[in-house]
Amino acid sequence: MRIAIADDDGESLVCLENIIAGMGHISVRFNTGDRLTAALSRETFDLVMLDWNIAGRNGLQIVQWMKQTLDNPPPVIVLTGRTTKRDITEALNGGADDYITKPEEDNVIAARIAAVLRRTSASASMEKTAAFGGYRLDRMAQSIRHAGHDITLTAKEFELADLLFRHRDRTLSRAYIMETIWRTSADLATRTLDMHISRVRSKLALKPENGFRIFTVFGYGYRLETIEDASDMSPSQ
Repeated sequence: MRIAIADDDGESLVCLENIIAGMGHISVRFNTGDRLTAALSRETFDLVMLDWNIAGRNGLQIVQWMKQTLDNPPPVIVLTGRTTKRDITEALNGGADDYITKPEEDNVIAARIAAVLRRTSASASMEKTAAFGGYRLDRMAQSIRHAGHDITLTAKEFELADLLFRHRDRTLSRAYIMETIWRTSADLATRTLDMHISRVRSKLALKPENGFRIFTVFGYGYRLETIEDASDMSPSQ
């Protein structure tokens, strides 16, 4: 998972980074609300953790901006030293998914992160097999069957296809895909991602007549689109 953490306290950021790394996730830090919103406009995250009193836009302003601006806003955990019931109610009613008061034990923060991700993540309760239209994915065997045929994929190609199907109709940034599949920066291997996207598109025949297509969002990333009434469409559409 890719988690944005926003706080103008450097020690708090380091603490959160260590907790998130210990859970096996990736964190991206921001020290102002404005930098966070700029990143949210162009990047993909599975969770946002932000301090209420962060410099620039405050936490609640950011939550409200996310709900009004982003097509698929990620869940939000607000961290703050405010402890009154009124503050907690205001944060949750404002759109936050959880509220953590500072200071808090690392294991409690980790448990709260895991709980929010379980509730909101598309991959939280993945079954061993899954069907998306005419495509059947076997996650144990890392194989895909379509139109009566088994499709041979490399491990990374399967992971990429599975990620796209789980997040179908959601635009994923290059950085999100690279860090989720390859655990590396998008800047390091742009050609690797483009090559794998091309192979997945070709091997799975992801085109309108089969119900899905991979759409390139130039300068941002990719989206696997669901095509309605695919049987009524000609191959040229």
